Amino acid sequence: MYVGTPKSHKIRSVPMPRFLRDELAGRVARLGPDDLVFPSKAGTYMRRVRTAASKSWFKTAAESIGMPQLHIHDLRHTAASLAVQAGGNVKAIQRMLGHASAAMTLDVYADLFDDDLDAVSTALDQARAAQLDARRGTRPDQTTPPTSSD
Repeated sequence: MYVGTPKSHKIRSVPMPRFLRDELAGRVARLGPDDLVFPSKAGTYMRRVRTAASKSWFKTAAESIGMPQLHIHDLRHTAASLAVQAGGNVKAIQRMLGHASAAMTLDVYADLFDDDLDAVSTALDQARAAQLDARRGTRPDQTTPPTSSD
C-alpha cells in the first residue's frame, strides 16, 4: 500500500455534496485525524485483490447490490457523469478528475454533454424572458406590472 499524492503528484480537490457529508458526519466524529473511515476487518487499508478467483471487498460489495461486473474505476466515470448531468462546469470537472486539460475531459466524456445544447437554449430563453420582464417592471411569475401593494 502506498499513501501519497496521485500519479500526477498534483493535489486535487474533489467536491463532496452535503448529503454525503451528513451521512459520514456521525462516522467520522468519533475518529482521530489519522484513522481510516472505511478500514478492513483488521483495521488496516482495504487491499485490492489481484487474482481472478479471489473476492475483494469491492467485488463482494458489487455482487451484494446485483452488479457483479462493476469495477472500482466505474465509480470515477459515474462521478463524472453525475457532475455533467448536474450542470458542472467542464473546467471544474477537469480539476475534479485530475485531467491535464479540459480538452481531455471533453474527449473522454463528450457524449455526456450532448444534451447541453438543449439546456443552453432553455437557459438563453429564460435569461431573455427575465431581462424583458425586468424592463417591463414585471417578475417572471406575473404578467402585469407590480402595484404599490407588491
